[in-house]
Amino acid sequence: MISPTHADRPRERLVQLGARALSTHELLALLINNGSQGASVTDIAKDLLIRYPKLTDLASRDVSELRSLRGMGTAKAATLCAAFELAHRIQAEPFDQQKVVTSPKSIAGMLIPRMRRLRNETFHVVLLNSANHIIRDVIVSEGSLNSVVIHPREVFRCAISENAAAVILAHNHPSGNTEPSKEDIAVTRQLVEAGRIVDIRVLDHLVIGGEDYTSMAERNLL
Repeated sequence: MISPTHADRPRERLVQLGARALSTHELLALLINNGSQGASVTDIAKDLLIRYPKLTDLASRDVSELRSLRGMGTAKAATLCAAFELAHRIQAEPFDQQKVVTSPKSIAGMLIPRMRRLRNETFHVVLLNSANHIIRDVIVSEGSLNSVVIHPREVFRCAISENAAAVILAHNHPSGNTEPSKEDIAVTRQLVEAGRIVDIRVLDHLVIGGEDYTSMAERNLL
């Protein structure tokens, strides 16, 4: 019986050399942990990367989609989804560090890692205190591929409960086009007016597409 070489044992290589020394398919293989009938763990990992060459694309898949693939199942799919979600939360950690919002660019830099992978439109409200420190980021609505329904009641309920002084709105365009639609502009102005009634300022509304964004405040669209 031939013993596996050092190169065939990604767990041992990770322990000795660190995670950065491993290829993407080796890291996936460690998470998948074991093979299935007719497919080794390495085969399953390589198949995933053939189907989804970009990790951001793979990371956007849910359990139901992943478990239907060859060699996968509920347990393996859930493990991958959990690992990707941890990665997304690590990227978004500035929200938990009371960062100060100084410009649209600064808030976009925090939101883009959370929103660039989404395949449906999602509406976020970033809550700020009177010093423009971030209290937290709240998802208030999730929609379809090209629309999301927003009501002022949902937007300002969380802001009032957290004693926020101001909010920054954000939603994504899965198409990658960051140009605000007429509906985006109309809803934003409605929310600005609602904010005035409850004395909570709407500082901006960002439209995020991939790695890019448009600030409605910079475009004088509020």
